[in-house]
Amino acid sequence: MATRGAEAEALFEAHTAAELRAVERRLRAGIEQKREELRQMVGERYRDLIEAADTIAEMRLSAERLLGAVRGLQRRGAARPGPAEPVRGAGNARGAAGAENGGGAPPEPFLSPLTPSFPPAFLLQARPPVQESFYRAAAQLKLLLDVPEKVWGAVEAGRYLPAARLHLLGCHLRRQLQLDATRASPILARFPILLRQVAAASHLRSTILQESKSLLKSQTVSDQAVAEALCAIMLLEDSSPRQALADFLLARKLAIQQLLNQPHHGAGIKAQVCSLMELLTTTLYQAHALFYTMPEGMPPDPALPCGLLFSTLESTTGQHPAGRGGVLEEEVKLSSWFRYLPESVVEFQPALRTLAHPISQDYLRDTLQQWIAMCSDDIRAGVSNLLVYVKSMKGLAGIRDAVWELLTSESISQNWEAVCRRLLEKPASFWEDLLQRLFLDRLETLTKEGFDSISSSSKQLLALALQELEGKSSTSGPSKHVQFEHNVALFLWSESSSDLPSNAAWVSVANRSQFAKSGLSMKAQALTPCVQTFCSALDSKLKAKLDDLLSYLPADSSAAKEAAPRSAFDRYADAGTVEGLLRDHCVACIHHILGCVREELQSAQSLLGGQVDAPSSARLNAVLFMARLCQSLTELCPHLKQCVLGQSGSAETALKETRSTKKLGKGKAQEVTPLQAKWQGVKAELLQQSLCAYQIWSSAVTKGLVQCFTRTLLLDTAGSVLATATNWDEIEIQEETESGNSVTSKIRLPVQPSWYVQCLLFNLCQEVNRVGGHTLPKVTLQELLRTCMAEVLAAYETLMDQKQEKKADTFPMTQNRALQLLYDLRYLSIILTVKSEEAKTSRIKHDSGIEKVTDFLEGHIDPFDLDVFTPHLNSNLNRLVQRTSVLFGLLTGTENQYASRSGALSSQEQHNILPLASSQIRFGLLPLSMSSSRKSKSATRSTEKVQVPPPVLTRAEDEASRPGSLFRQLVTEEEDAAAPSLFKLGWLSGMTK
Repeated sequence: MATRGAEAEALFEAHTAAELRAVERRLRAGIEQKREELRQMVGERYRDLIEAADTIAEMRLSAERLLGAVRGLQRRGAARPGPAEPVRGAGNARGAAGAENGGGAPPEPFLSPLTPSFPPAFLLQARPPVQESFYRAAAQLKLLLDVPEKVWGAVEAGRYLPAARLHLLGCHLRRQLQLDATRASPILARFPILLRQVAAASHLRSTILQESKSLLKSQTVSDQAVAEALCAIMLLEDSSPRQALADFLLARKLAIQQLLNQPHHGAGIKAQVCSLMELLTTTLYQAHALFYTMPEGMPPDPALPCGLLFSTLESTTGQHPAGRGGVLEEEVKLSSWFRYLPESVVEFQPALRTLAHPISQDYLRDTLQQWIAMCSDDIRAGVSNLLVYVKSMKGLAGIRDAVWELLTSESISQNWEAVCRRLLEKPASFWEDLLQRLFLDRLETLTKEGFDSISSSSKQLLALALQELEGKSSTSGPSKHVQFEHNVALFLWSESSSDLPSNAAWVSVANRSQFAKSGLSMKAQALTPCVQTFCSALDSKLKAKLDDLLSYLPADSSAAKEAAPRSAFDRYADAGTVEGLLRDHCVACIHHILGCVREELQSAQSLLGGQVDAPSSARLNAVLFMARLCQSLTELCPHLKQCVLGQSGSAETALKETRSTKKLGKGKAQEVTPLQAKWQGVKAELLQQSLCAYQIWSSAVTKGLVQCFTRTLLLDTAGSVLATATNWDEIEIQEETESGNSVTSKIRLPVQPSWYVQCLLFNLCQEVNRVGGHTLPKVTLQELLRTCMAEVLAAYETLMDQKQEKKADTFPMTQNRALQLLYDLRYLSIILTVKSEEAKTSRIKHDSGIEKVTDFLEGHIDPFDLDVFTPHLNSNLNRLVQRTSVLFGLLTGTENQYASRSGALSSQEQHNILPLASSQIRFGLLPLSMSSSRKSKSATRSTEKVQVPPPVLTRAEDEASRPGSLFRQLVTEEEDAAAPSLFKLGWLSGMTK
């Protein structure tokens, strides 16, 4: 109380009056709620109490009425005459009936005039015949009351054949006692309890049949148990062996359907398919053991027993000597009342109405084939539905291997061929006939879904990359990787920790993984981070798909050929089909990616073609990204090659074959397999798409640069001519007069091209260098030069047409301007003209155009001066070309401009670079690389107007002479060790690869 008072005081101290009233209202509401709950609980319990009291009162009244009835029976029984001893047999029978009906302990036996005790055997002869028949009837009644209990015990123990025999014995007893007669039976009148026994016996037959047919569905029971269940069905239904075969196969068909309709989860599908295969094989084995009979004249095979159903039927329905056999068990025969049973009951044996003839082999074969065909449709549909839940090829391989192990096990495969030959007269393979096609269909679906997912994700990745490159992303500024795409030179000359592998100093290239790519090699190939990211994402998805599918294939090609001695089927027989599916869907995926790239390129081409001014750099960056992407997919996605070539064409094997081919002889034609041709076709499509993208870029670049060049060239004012003019060289010449005297005079000739010509070439080199010119395909660079030369020539022809019109307000074409224009045109024709064999047609067309413009410009020069100027003009032009060959090397390095050095070179000459420089060279000249000299081929650059002097400069062929050849030397494999080079030295060459 003191505590509660303290709490109340604290409550009054802590709260205001209004808060206290609110607390009071909450407390009162809680009190009322508790009271209501108490009322409801008391009301519910009161009703339960009343119901319990009523039940107890009814039970007391029922017990009193039952006791009164028992006392009445006892009084009436005592009033009738009868033997003094009570009969235990009848009491036991009633006890058995009570146990059958109520299931409890039998009640105390009571007296009855029809239940005499059975006398001893030596007093049996003194009994009159009427009393003996009375004992016989009593014994039969006792047995009839015991039969249901024994039947239920046999059913619960799974002994269906003894249960059926006991049930038939009960039917025989009812017929003996005339309990099934239509007229009123005196025994039923005396023993009303038998009515219940007769009614209960009608349910025994259906229960035994139901349990027996249920046992037929199980695949784990023994052959003997199945034979007994079939015999029980035949005895109860009075059917033939053919009907038993139909019941057996129908039960197994229902078992198959039940097995297929079970709830399934991912791991349980393997168990379901294996159980299905085990059920099918067990069914055939048991059909052979039960229904097959050996042909006449053939000895039985102890390893393959057969005809079990017929032997069981014979032992069940056969006749035995008196006193032995029959349906009754030994414990019944030991009972005191057994001796009073008539002989027809003691020796009772069930029998079939018709003889059980053996099933013919033709009928058995046709029935089993029809059953297999019927079940095949259900199995295909069910297994197809099950395989939908298998989401990986590894899961399919696990199910297939489990089925193979099951069918290859000794218990199944030992006599399988003999059983199939006897039953079906042909071999049977459930894997090949039922499952293999289903597994291939599911595998194809998984492969298609996987590569469709790769295609869609690659398309999304491509769209995101192009969005980021075009500046459409939500980020505030371009990332570092995007900047590298805008200018590849920044990427090439940037340093990062991944430039060299961590083990580059002690692991050689031969021992390095083919999938390990150093940052330096990526820069040498101008493969930007965006391209690397895309290819890495694609390659990782291809690797995951390839690893998943390889689990379905043998570890090596030899494993597929080696089969187990008793292998049920060749589980790797469809390896070629699986690899073909992988190849086809992989190629379709690449085609889908190429289709997306093609759509983007077409869109970019239409946008770039519609622009009048300089093309958008963002759009060109996107085009170049797609060009590099298509060019590098085969290099950066090694698993793409494995998907196309399969296990037989690994990258290492192909590389070794290529090296050996190069070393043994380059003139021999190598055989190309269909798989290699497929891979070459994929590479060709990717390269073709890359060249198309580069062509879009080169056209846009040429258009933008030549537009500026043309605009400056066609400016027809004195100021514009002076603004673009360069310094001329003053040359002293000796001329001979008519009198024979020598006169010295000075002439001025151009030694440099006009500023807009230099700007055109320099900007062109800048654009090529910005995109990684050392990795541009030679075809693209040649196309760029051809297009640029054609546009330049068109500009000169436009100028020529304007000057031929001779308008009054136009600036006249002076001799000095004509000399400068002629010098510019010849210089451009030398730099931009492609000297390859395939470019002969376009070069002839250009040469005719150049001659036309050249004739026009020479027409504005005095013929006498032209004869004097031409040798010096050619000399200046040669010197200019060689001086600018390094500056414009990205353009001039497409082919050899000069012939290779010959052996006539003086031994005292130590340098071979820029020997025509007129000024003193401050630094020592650099010698050419030995590897460059080794690869050089002779080619002479010449035009009709310009004669190049004897070769004084050694130029390397193609790739080696272009800027960026250093990078290619770093990543090129050692092809020939004959010529030493700086880049062939030990660990340095290994680190730079």
